[in-house]
Amino acid sequence: MDEAVVVVMNTLDSGQEIKGWLMRTLQQAIDDSDPQLAQYFFGELERHRPEALRYFAKPAF
Repeated sequence: MDEAVVVVMNTLDSGQEIKGWLMRTLQQAIDDSDPQLAQYFFGELERHRPEALRYFAKPAF
């Protein structure tokens, strides 16, 4: 999960959006991971790049 956080941080640092294959890959990894690992991922994002959390918010319909 640490590497996933670094990828998100590097992507945002380079001025790019998290979308396409990267978003699908990250979301699938989160969905397939142990809930504690997913919680760790989101905690680290909140700590280091809280603005990235918006990419992972589920839309309400």
